[in-house]
Amino acid sequence: MVALTERTPVPGPDVYGFLRLTRTTRSRRRALSAVLDEYCRAHELKMAALFVEHAPGDFYSPAFVGLLDTLALPDAYGVVIPSLGHLGPSRMATERRRIILGFGARLMQVRLPAPTFQDADRCLS
Repeated sequence: MVALTERTPVPGPDVYGFLRLTRTTRSRRRALSAVLDEYCRAHELKMAALFVEHAPGDFYSPAFVGLLDTLALPDAYGVVIPSLGHLGPSRMATERRRIILGFGARLMQVRLPAPTFQDADRCLS
């Protein structure tokens, strides 16, 4: 008799965390890392690596280039971030998002943007 899939440990898809922490404390870094780990556990994903960007302003920082290198791997599923702001300021985040999605990877945000007043109005009508 074959064991049920639900009872067989199956590794989750490989995802890669990305944090942009230009001025922060170690405790904040640990807290954000724990948030990403919990998100992965809750969604049955496997955090394969965490990339942390420390220097502001450099679009192709070593952390971002490392992330892109891993997205080229055949088992790469996606990127998990606390919020879109961790990809950088608005224009940089938009371009980095485009590049990540261009790899065919998923971009998962733990904290989605707060709804705007316009979104609230649509829900009420």
